[in-house]
Amino acid sequence: MIQPTFAVTAEELDGNTTLVLEPLEKGYGHTLGNALRRVLLSSLDGVAITSVKVKGVNHQFTTLQGMSEDIVELILNLKQVRLQSKTDGPFTLTIDAKKQKEVTAKDIQVSGDVTVVNKDLHLASLVDGATLSVEMTAERGLGYSLASERKSEVVGLIPVDAMFSPVVKVSYTVVSTRVGRKTDFDKLVMNITTDGTVDPKDALEKAAKVLVRQFQQVYEPVFEEAPVVVLVKDDGSLKLSIEELDLPTRISNAFKKAGYKTVEDLLMAGRSTLVKVKNLGEKSIEIVEEALNKRSLSLKDA
Repeated sequence: MIQPTFAVTAEELDGNTTLVLEPLEKGYGHTLGNALRRVLLSSLDGVAITSVKVKGVNHQFTTLQGMSEDIVELILNLKQVRLQSKTDGPFTLTIDAKKQKEVTAKDIQVSGDVTVVNKDLHLASLVDGATLSVEMTAERGLGYSLASERKSEVVGLIPVDAMFSPVVKVSYTVVSTRVGRKTDFDKLVMNITTDGTVDPKDALEKAAKVLVRQFQQVYEPVFEEAPVVVLVKDDGSLKLSIEELDLPTRISNAFKKAGYKTVEDLLMAGRSTLVKVKNLGEKSIEIVEEALNKRSLSLKDA
């Protein structure tokens, strides 16, 4: 089996890069190309705006005095903002624009290590004397997330569809290549377009790592045993909602987004599972354990 060599043969503008893998055994061009393409488009993470709150607005189907665009148009523009960060978030972003001007993505005030990539993106136009005050939440995720999956009870907080994937388009072709006197090897040529938040070569490497992790389960399987939960006489504690544990809002929100609603849900999941919940970690689980201990409950894992 020939070990493939990887080379960047050409680079164009706007995040479009051509990558070449060669030489590959006959048939492996399509095998690798199709797998990498699917992962590139569906399984790479990114940061996107997930909710918007505009001062003076209770819902998206309205207008704001002094702004040319209606709220729906503003949200559609905000969905196109591309963000870059090395951490998971969630992040708080704000806009505080006044007087007559064109509001662009460069007017977004960020927190943490978040960077706005497409700063020239048009967001709104204000007439003289108008103001636009917006607070947004951005999070890290995979693929595409519908606003309907993040319903909010907070008046004025508008969930938005979020495109997390940093890869915009992927195409590939397979041609024959020569190795010595043999001409029946494959040459895989991949054309990858990103949104500018990730380098195409880095995106391809991440996609390859995702596939490696999946294939590794075939020859080095790792199985997690179901957690052993120690239950006490039910005094009603098991049916308490997550909010009734008086946990920090960040932790409660993370559990709710992951589908955990009651204390019983937490106990059935176990410590090793809960520590993997997005935006949580060891410190967060320690806080949860302290809250459970006050009710004579504990997380136990096999």
